[in-house]
Amino acid sequence: MPRYFAYGSNLKASRLRERVGGFEIDGIGTLADHRLSFAKRGRDGSGKACCEAAAGERVWGVLYRIEETQLALLDGFEAGYRRAVVTISRQDGSEVAAVTYHAVRFTPEPVPYEWYKLLLIDGAREHGLPADWQAFLAGCAAKPDPARR
Repeated sequence: MPRYFAYGSNLKASRLRERVGGFEIDGIGTLADHRLSFAKRGRDGSGKACCEAAAGERVWGVLYRIEETQLALLDGFEAGYRRAVVTISRQDGSEVAAVTYHAVRFTPEPVPYEWYKLLLIDGAREHGLPADWQAFLAGCAAKPDPARR
């Protein structure tokens, strides 16, 4: 069963469950030499989470064990991204291979909607990601969604 590294809205387990069904949580870890941004253009025009190459930086996320058929389902939700196999460092210092998604469609206004940003914050809290990462997410700019007024 492949590992999937979630760093965006799928950090929140209930969101991933709605999309692909059941899974196993396989811990937390980091993707080295990348930084989190919201430069991926969403279907709604807002910024969505993406990992961009950045020497010396890292992105925290959650490792899930999901079936290949579930990855295929997830592909349908991840328009504007491509699958990539990455190396994730676990808290114990070990490394594992995992599938994640890298953006291929970008926005000139890399700002997420408030509700989207809250998915990341809630997911980070749910999985016990480090307090400094949670503070980083909380400090990211966000804007109201005009469709949710």
